[in-house]
Amino acid sequence: MDPLLERYRDLRRLLPADVALLAVSKGRPAAMVRALYGEGQRSFGESRLQEAVAKQAELADLPGLDWQFIGRLQANKVRPVLRAFAAVQSVDSLALARRISRIAAEEGLQPWLHAQVKLRPDPAKGGFEPEALRQHWDELQQLPAVRWRGLMVIPPQGLDDETLGMVFREAVALADDLGLESRSLGMSGDWPLAVAAGSTLVRLGSTLFGPASADASRFAER
Repeated sequence: MDPLLERYRDLRRLLPADVALLAVSKGRPAAMVRALYGEGQRSFGESRLQEAVAKQAELADLPGLDWQFIGRLQANKVRPVLRAFAAVQSVDSLALARRISRIAAEEGLQPWLHAQVKLRPDPAKGGFEPEALRQHWDELQQLPAVRWRGLMVIPPQGLDDETLGMVFREAVALADDLGLESRSLGMSGDWPLAVAAGSTLVRLGSTLFGPASADASRFAER
């Protein structure tokens, strides 16, 4: 069996039925997306706009693809990102949320949003501080032309399993307090801990797609 499809089927068996899988396809060829589509996968995560748009054009014959933007969203990229993606998982500030709302209204769009939350100090990543998110939540909910789906967390690197589990549980509690159903918490290195804590969506790249050099080049030749 193809290694990609074998990994996908193994992951689907391991993931609880109520946990969604976002296949992080950034840096992977369209042929890999097409292969997973044939297995029933529909949701794919990208973080580079130009790469994603080219991939979407190559896969335009596949109905029902759910493209989600997972990278840091720069203010000057909001309009083209909203045109290309139905969902943004990395809304990390009130100012960005306001800009997304304004541009979505101008474009006649209603994107699904996740608020990115920073639960531990991390100079390498953005995100709402929990108290700031609580403070602005009423305004965020009232913004026109956007629909809030959940919270997204990227923990700092180097945390031990106990601390990671605590971070994920704090995120679940915050989502519950805000009435948000989606908890986008786990990635390739920590998704079992995230699922155990109550994640409802995991973002898997290397665990699913394998080593970028070997597998990607094999699919690129098809």
